[in-house]
Amino acid sequence: MTARVFTMLCAAALVTSALAGPALAQAPTPWVLSPDMGYGYDASGKTFAYKMGTNNAKFLLKGAKKVPKNTLFFIGENGQLYMRSGPFLEDDGKFKFGPG
Repeated sequence: MTARVFTMLCAAALVTSALAGPALAQAPTPWVLSPDMGYGYDASGKTFAYKMGTNNAKFLLKGAKKVPKNTLFFIGENGQLYMRSGPFLEDDGKFKFGPG
């Protein structure tokens, strides 16, 4: 085995172990939502992002509802997307539903 192949295998192992690490250690990051994009969650549980136009904006807004502030979105154990309104941070800024 050449040194180059060995180095590539080690790098792949490091990347794999970093990706497989616990997500709990990651700091919260803001969503990057764009005003010209639509985000969908279809009947089979798949998510999509769509480039939107402005020619039918009135039709799009008809029936739409604002998402209240302090809303948490999460996937349940059954794979279903849920939302929960209300505070999800403790007084000290820690995530209320996190570990420990």
